[in-house]
Amino acid sequence: MRYTIDEGGRLNNFAIEPKVYQAQPWTPQQKVRAALLVVGGLLLVAGLVAIAVGVS
Repeated sequence: MRYTIDEGGRLNNFAIEPKVYQAQPWTPQQKVRAALLVVGGLLLVAGLVAIAVGVS
């Protein structure tokens, strides 16, 4: 663990930083999965709104 000691003898700890990397472009399979998640989420929200309107 990285730390420094000041004049008073107190320790100051620093967090270990994660490695930084560039994101890779999405594959066609990942794009299809993302689209399915978006469509599924929209259908879920629309269904919940329809239920709320129907109950009220």
